[in-house]
Amino acid sequence: MLRLLSFISVLSLLISCGGPDEYIVTLQGNTQGTTYKILYVVDQPIRYNEAVDSILFAVDRSMSAWNPHSTLSKVNRGMDSLLDPLFQQVIKRGLQVSQMTNGAFDMTVAPLVNAWGFGSMEKADVDSAYVDSLLGISGYKRLHLLSSGRLHRPDGMQIDVNAIAQGYSVDLVADYLESKGINNYLIEIGGEMRANGTKFGNNSWVVGIDKPMETIQEERFQITLNLDTMSLATSGNYRKFIVDEETGIKYSHTIDPHTGYPVSDRLLSATILSPDCMTADAVATACMVMGLDNAKVWVQEQPEFEAYFIYSDLTGDLQEWWTPGFEKRKR
Repeated sequence: MLRLLSFISVLSLLISCGGPDEYIVTLQGNTQGTTYKILYVVDQPIRYNEAVDSILFAVDRSMSAWNPHSTLSKVNRGMDSLLDPLFQQVIKRGLQVSQMTNGAFDMTVAPLVNAWGFGSMEKADVDSAYVDSLLGISGYKRLHLLSSGRLHRPDGMQIDVNAIAQGYSVDLVADYLESKGINNYLIEIGGEMRANGTKFGNNSWVVGIDKPMETIQEERFQITLNLDTMSLATSGNYRKFIVDEETGIKYSHTIDPHTGYPVSDRLLSATILSPDCMTADAVATACMVMGLDNAKVWVQEQPEFEAYFIYSDLTGDLQEWWTPGFEKRKR
């Protein structure tokens, strides 16, 4: 999934003092082909770099499509399908989201993602016959996680967890911080976020959602909002795409699991609020697949989610739509 969010303020120091016996610690680095930044409030400036890096390394070793030694890569090569516990959790939740979205989210689109040039392989020569052949080995209803921890699936089926694994990484880091008694934090990995409590002076964590532009603008944020006790994930189609050199046609990186083709819709970005980041990550992708009109209807029937959509109207101008619960968080 494309990562679209940033912190509104950037701390210049790794450790800052907020008040008597109160510190905010900042951890940042690279992971999973992107960056991470974690802020948390403590009464002693304790840093958990090694523990956080260990968590992120474990996710990469389990589910990275670019790591040839990961469990995911081995599964997609047809090797032993015994999944580690992290991968099992992602598959379980992913299949649940697939069911609730009627297949708009589908982890079995990996061959299609690769064919269109958005995965770990070069773009293939795609035609309708080739797409149909790949659809024949796709479909979440054909994927089953057995009690043994192994996957049961058709020969040739491959898995893509890019639209859920980073959100899961955020949740794992949050669980670790809370295990250390840290209840005031903001975690961001590749744009997916989870916040709890407050920062200094009982102030809310403030985050921004980028304008849907191909390049980052100086005034980059479409809106800002207060984020507390909630996760946030955004999916969009305006920065990650390919252009056919012969036809000039621009292809979105979001693949519709039902058709096998890139999504074409007025919806430019979908932001989802959810208690956990793994679910927010997957649902944001599902909304992009559904398209503007269907996503509006669907999300209003799901009380556990709040949504914010940016779309283009019939004249090409940017418009916004949000659920009532999302509006309450806007600044």
